[in-house]
Amino acid sequence: MIRKYGLYIDGRYVEPLSGRRLPSVNPYTGEVWAEVPDAGAEDVELAVAAARRAYRETWSQTSGVARAALMLKLASLIESSADRMSTIESSDNGKIVRETHSQMKWVGRQLRFFAGYADKLFGQHIPLDQRDTLDYVVHEPYGVVGLITAWNSPLALLANKLAPALATGNCVVVKPSEHASVSTLEFAALVEEAGFPKGVFNVVTGGVEAGRALVDAQGVAKVSFTGSPGVGREIAAAAGRRLVPVTLELGGKSPNIIFDDANLDKAVVGALAGIFGATGQTCVAGSRLLVQRGVYDEVVARVSRRAAEIRMGNPLDHATEMGTVANEPQFRRILAAIEEARASGARLVTGGRRATGPGLESGYFIEPTVFADVRNESRLAQEEIFGPVLAIIPFDTEAEAIAMANDSRFGLAAGIWSNDISRVLRVSRAVQAGSVWVNTYRALAAQAPFGGFKESGIGRERGEAGLLEYLTTKNVMIDFSDAERDPFAIKN
Repeated sequence: MIRKYGLYIDGRYVEPLSGRRLPSVNPYTGEVWAEVPDAGAEDVELAVAAARRAYRETWSQTSGVARAALMLKLASLIESSADRMSTIESSDNGKIVRETHSQMKWVGRQLRFFAGYADKLFGQHIPLDQRDTLDYVVHEPYGVVGLITAWNSPLALLANKLAPALATGNCVVVKPSEHASVSTLEFAALVEEAGFPKGVFNVVTGGVEAGRALVDAQGVAKVSFTGSPGVGREIAAAAGRRLVPVTLELGGKSPNIIFDDANLDKAVVGALAGIFGATGQTCVAGSRLLVQRGVYDEVVARVSRRAAEIRMGNPLDHATEMGTVANEPQFRRILAAIEEARASGARLVTGGRRATGPGLESGYFIEPTVFADVRNESRLAQEEIFGPVLAIIPFDTEAEAIAMANDSRFGLAAGIWSNDISRVLRVSRAVQAGSVWVNTYRALAAQAPFGGFKESGIGRERGEAGLLEYLTTKNVMIDFSDAERDPFAIKN
């Protein structure tokens, strides 16, 4: 039976004004399992109006203590619903339930972390030269913010944005990817159950028209987007025309660097996690594996052997290690990138095809793919593929590794594998990346800031830095003297 959903606007599910709907295809079965609305500009306008009304009439008068209580209730609801919600998300994007289940817990962790800030948004007294003037700073919410998320981890990515936005007192309109919207629409019911005032949280699903309308909406005071650099540029340009601030979490081509003194058992596992975890569909994927020459052949052999053994299958089976690609367009793009790499002369060690076998017939499965002897200047090493495709690149010296790591237009994440603490400190300082993992990879913490350099984005999510993204600063200056002043000279 196909599930049918409505837009979530002003505390209730409603049909899109246009009547248009989009199919949601289960990437494992290849069958339509749900339908979501294809919102138009008028639907987005209604959602933004609801959010503005909620901010003006209720949310802006809601205390930090009350906001925190609602967020903690929502955290409990998503945690207790983890089994159901992870099944929904895995059905929508093909990610293994082992990961989506932990991501539901991550949503709860984010809500709990930022709820702790809701009643602690302190200002600051500024001592001035003029002793008869009181000056203070307060931090205030923007009002209504637009949150646009990607299809690879819909609720985990939403939590990065939603938790600080709510804690700081903003109302939100969420636009999930048209390729994976169901879990966000289901999450709206939990927001309602938690008791949030209507209009604080709104969801508009759909394609390009809905996204553009949200970015262009006059009532939206800030936009936060996770997705591709190409779309990020368009959003930044559109927001710039209205002089609206943006937070952009974009792509990556992250270097995962193995030095010859590394613990290879740990490093090989880290290499696998970096590129084959989540089927490589993660912005921090360690898709460039830089390996020092002394251990190069051994690492290539061990990574390739383990990659060929990865268990693919039903994403809802807890024994499955790698699920499907999330949707057909991405499936085709990955296969085309693999063929281009083969044609360019990269040495294919394992994988490189659509995966076949029992239980894989209908799904968008791609074999874990490893290329060796890759040139760092090649397209394979420079372009984000967003799939289970690893480029292994040899290097000789530390300086060469740093130069290769930084020879990219991206700068989201990096991994360093070494037992030499001096080397670790030197390389972590020199590598241009917003997150640097040492002797681990693809690790998360709600307290730790996350974001990129260069074309990997603008601004930060998570941690205190992520909180500040949803606050604007106001300065108040009060002259309490009785003295008259010269009206034609600035007072300083």
